[in-house]
Amino acid sequence: MKLDIALLAGGDSSEREVSLGSAATVAAGLDSSRYNVWTIDVRGRDWHYTAPDGRCYPVDRNDFSLTVDGRHIPLRYALVMIHGTPGEDGRMQGYLDMMGVPYSSCSQLSSAITFDKQCTKLAVAAAGIAVARGRLIAAGETVDPAALASGLGLPMFVKPNASGSSCGVAKVKSIEQIAPAIAAAREESPEVLAEAQVVGREFGCGVLVAGGREYLLPVTEIVSRREFFDYQAKYTDGLSEEITPAMIDPRLTETLQRMALTAYRACRCRGVVRIDFIVTPEGQPFLIEVNSIPGMSGGSIIPKQLSAAGMTVGGLYDLIIGDTLASVDPSAER
Repeated sequence: MKLDIALLAGGDSSEREVSLGSAATVAAGLDSSRYNVWTIDVRGRDWHYTAPDGRCYPVDRNDFSLTVDGRHIPLRYALVMIHGTPGEDGRMQGYLDMMGVPYSSCSQLSSAITFDKQCTKLAVAAAGIAVARGRLIAAGETVDPAALASGLGLPMFVKPNASGSSCGVAKVKSIEQIAPAIAAAREESPEVLAEAQVVGREFGCGVLVAGGREYLLPVTEIVSRREFFDYQAKYTDGLSEEITPAMIDPRLTETLQRMALTAYRACRCRGVVRIDFIVTPEGQPFLIEVNSIPGMSGGSIIPKQLSAAGMTVGGLYDLIIGDTLASVDPSAER
């Protein structure tokens, strides 16, 4: 009997279109002989499935189900592909937990930790991973730009404390740019994080723990043709290069994979997660962020790492779905 899966996509953040693209890639990769996939567009209180003929069917949130052409369809599993809120910040996971629906991503707690950059830094620093010096600017707090520059140095990065895809992130090179950068970051998140610049090469590593096995994906080097790996560089052809596997010393590969797994466990992650680092010329890795719902579109990093590892997107989610179901029902097949 096929499993009815809700593929949750869209969301309410600046990453909405990216999420829809990721969902399309995942839907195409899933095994249609094993799963009935219902792509649910989530936007505010409007959660609906759009049939091939264009008709829309709302999700009944009282029991997490659809009724299509008179047929009641309980959605037995949720594949969360919402970048940003309400998927990556843990809100959707809280609802699914209350409904007793197993899902593919990190838990509500882990999602909340990894979406909050300051909480992530505290969690991984306690596990011995280096992070950039920074200062959390509270919602509504007035900041002395000169004092901030004196403490962190210039250039510095100003970013929303809770956001993804580098939305609202600015590289600040002068004191005069600090206040506008903070204002721009607050359009994405009330709290803002200012961080000292760490100079070096950027890398990303995908991690999955499923079925009692650790999957450490090949490391990708991210080379941006802009000031840094911002939204435009991530999603505009020709503005970045993702070299997979990275052409680096195997010892550095092992170090980054080991640190990625340490961060994964420190943040109590589940499902597939991508963890990004800057490695200084001296060889010191600094963690940048933990992406609990990484992009899965054709140009995204995780699919490239899967390909280099001889895996597919569909195979990845077979592992995740099997592991999740086995965790709630030990008799379920992996």
